[in-house]
Amino acid sequence: MNLRNRLSGRRKAVALAGASALVAAGLATIPATMAHAATGCDVTYTTNDWQGGFTGNVTIKNVGDPLTAWTLRFTFPNGSQQVQQGWSANWSQSGSQVTATNLSWNGSLGTGASTSIGFNGAWSGSNPKPTSFTLNGVVCNGGTTNPTTPPPTTPPPTTPPPTTPPPTTPPPTTPPPGGPRVDNPYVGAQGYVNPEWRAKANAEPGGSRISSTPTAVWIDRIAAIEGTDNSQSNGPMGVRDHLDAALAQNAGYIQFVIYNLPGRDCSALASNGELGVDELPRYKSAYIDPIAAIQGDPKYRNLRIINIIEIDSLPNLVTNLNVAKCQTMNNNGGYVKGVGYALHKLGAVPNVYNYIDAAHHGWIGWDTNFGPSAAKFKEAATAEGATVNDVHGFITNTANYSALRNPHYTINTQVNGTSVRQSKWVDWNFYVDELTFAQAFRQELVNRGFNSNIGMLIDTSRNGWGGPNRPTGAGPTDTVDNFVNARRIDRRIHAGNWCNQSGAGLGERPVAAPEPGIDAYVWVKPPGESDGSSSLIPNNDGKGFDRMCDPTYTGNERNGNNLSGALPNAPISGAWFSAQFRELMANAYPPLN
Repeated sequence: MNLRNRLSGRRKAVALAGASALVAAGLATIPATMAHAATGCDVTYTTNDWQGGFTGNVTIKNVGDPLTAWTLRFTFPNGSQQVQQGWSANWSQSGSQVTATNLSWNGSLGTGASTSIGFNGAWSGSNPKPTSFTLNGVVCNGGTTNPTTPPPTTPPPTTPPPTTPPPTTPPPTTPPPGGPRVDNPYVGAQGYVNPEWRAKANAEPGGSRISSTPTAVWIDRIAAIEGTDNSQSNGPMGVRDHLDAALAQNAGYIQFVIYNLPGRDCSALASNGELGVDELPRYKSAYIDPIAAIQGDPKYRNLRIINIIEIDSLPNLVTNLNVAKCQTMNNNGGYVKGVGYALHKLGAVPNVYNYIDAAHHGWIGWDTNFGPSAAKFKEAATAEGATVNDVHGFITNTANYSALRNPHYTINTQVNGTSVRQSKWVDWNFYVDELTFAQAFRQELVNRGFNSNIGMLIDTSRNGWGGPNRPTGAGPTDTVDNFVNARRIDRRIHAGNWCNQSGAGLGERPVAAPEPGIDAYVWVKPPGESDGSSSLIPNNDGKGFDRMCDPTYTGNERNGNNLSGALPNAPISGAWFSAQFRELMANAYPPLN
């Protein structure tokens, strides 16, 4: 039975640099007003070095009583080392002593909480690591302490201040990429590491192994554009905050997910948006226009800004018109016009690169969906003033789990004279993995009128499927179903399952130009962020409850009436899901070091 019109394969909501690590366990005292609290901390200090310069990454974990403010100090062993530009803290240096104090949003650290800060620096001769840290004036020693007297608020510098203040910008060996558009924005560029995601990853056991990986920033509501006012502690960063942080990191590119169409997520409920089906004017004026204005600030002209345009939208207009809300969005043109307007406004910024979401092979890999989807994308790319020149490429598998490669069989494999296409898993699809699908779909898009140099991205954040259950290529050969089930890399119950999948693992680390036609493997879905809640959780973010996120759900026509395969105890979409993050690390392929 052909399932090509019921396999929506929904997806929700996003290279490790070499680093040397020094873990110094210690404690934090508190200001004079809290002098009798027991305090303690762990500090992790890592660097990414280049000739004459480096990036310092510092993670502070509070293992004592809650803090409302903190001051971190350490001393550079080499007198030539200088902090030049920092982020996520107020940085200063006197002689060899470095001081970092909290910002308004990361000053409160509960017991067990962490925050990550960093800086760009310069060195000559050598770049040894600091060997001692203090937090609020007390030397870190891995325990807790009840101080009887408060530390001085400003200890005297150990050496005279430098006669010449440090420069305000780091001296990279090569100028940061940016400016006029290049063919592939990922080549030769360092990706932006979201400090908010990095802090959450670092708080997990072993999370520091991947916490310096570039991930995308999701702009999933109007309020996310500005973030939380700086006067409110621990509030989320806004678009400009992230762009400023990218400049401070000397990043070459930053990735945003543009994700707030009217009537969003028309065939599922976990990521319903804030805008109603008829609010296209508000989408334009209150959402896209402010983002375009910020991204167009000349301040960011040397930063490659990559936008992932509206996942879970246009493919629904091909495969899910039996759903009333999807039919409404098709009839009123909200998705096509909304995507076209976003492409037009954002594409007018010279250093912006737009990539349209293109589902995945388990969604539009059938002949009846493949060509019509390309045609729908072309329609959107020429709506509301947009042209194909506003489209730099497309992305597949965003926030999904489809395997990148399937090394143990191809679409042409036969078992006792029966094609693997006839197996229940493949179900007459023309593709068995994301790489072959993305390369073929790219050619289809070019045939439909897109520029011949468009590139594809593949989200590999959760499609590794490693661990002990990863197939080795062995198994039965008696029937095509047994053959495929024993050898398929994707271990989901059904390819239509999309929510918090049990057994999934981290996939290929982000890398530029890995295969012909592929601009990059990327982590657009930040590992550890939930796809949706496993039970109804009331919230003010417009996030509904979808039974496909319920591990007890026995399915519907879109997943062949199979179990959902979802993990239990999941929070709402976008919220941190610690159990999933740990499972993704455990099942990573390639494995983590």
